[in-house]
Amino acid sequence: MTRTAVVTGGSRGIGQAVAARLVEEGYRVVIVARDPVRGEAARAALPGDALLVVADLGEAASVREAARAVLDACPRLDVLVHNAGVWPARREITSDGVERAFAVNHLAPFLLNHLLEERLRESGTRVVQVSAGLYVKGRSDPGRTATGLDFHPIRTYADTKLCNLLMVPLFARRWQDAGVTIDAVHPGVIRTGLGARGGPLGLVLKAVKSTWDTPEAGARPVVRLALDASGGTGRDFEIDRETPLAPVARDAAVAEALWRQAAALTETA
Repeated sequence: MTRTAVVTGGSRGIGQAVAARLVEEGYRVVIVARDPVRGEAARAALPGDALLVVADLGEAASVREAARAVLDACPRLDVLVHNAGVWPARREITSDGVERAFAVNHLAPFLLNHLLEERLRESGTRVVQVSAGLYVKGRSDPGRTATGLDFHPIRTYADTKLCNLLMVPLFARRWQDAGVTIDAVHPGVIRTGLGARGGPLGLVLKAVKSTWDTPEAGARPVVRLALDASGGTGRDFEIDRETPLAPVARDAAVAEALWRQAAALTETA
């Protein structure tokens, strides 16, 4: 059976480069993207078998539709890469009543993991969570982070990426006897469209990003983990080096509180 991979945020940047590398490795790739025009262009540019699923990962209903489309398209799911992310310039509340970065960066992978869980268990899937080194600047307050009550463009992004890392050990434990593995990786400081914005800050970011590495370089550690057959799980990597999590990402009580909150917000077990 053809190996299949799903890559969220696969229409540009690191996600597009990851999708291209996995196609080269012989995978049938499903790109999940918000913009249908950009998504179709990215799919058409891949040198092999690829599908596009259009979804706004900031809306739970759209995440559920995407999961149904993935299940229909993928009788087997070998790799799931949670790459999609947003870095908003201002506080925006989704139709579900949560702050958009929290919804896209944290709730969407949480919900997808649950909606696809049966297929993940059947397939022994490798799940890769793309993280960010900025998580060390984050804090996770279940009472405030979800609705962006203390929104800040940089800190809120860091908060939501911290949420990702707090979930990884819990999913690893949940799946430890199911043959499903999950690891996180910070791919490096990469030149992507994330955080693009106007104004003086936008000009500064554009100048700084010109010195950063390419999406193709950022894809390499993600693909390495996607193809990793070691059976490792619950790990965090700084590019290719396994690293211990900072204390802020090892708070078990906060992790459990976040899990309960995400389960309530997404109506999952």
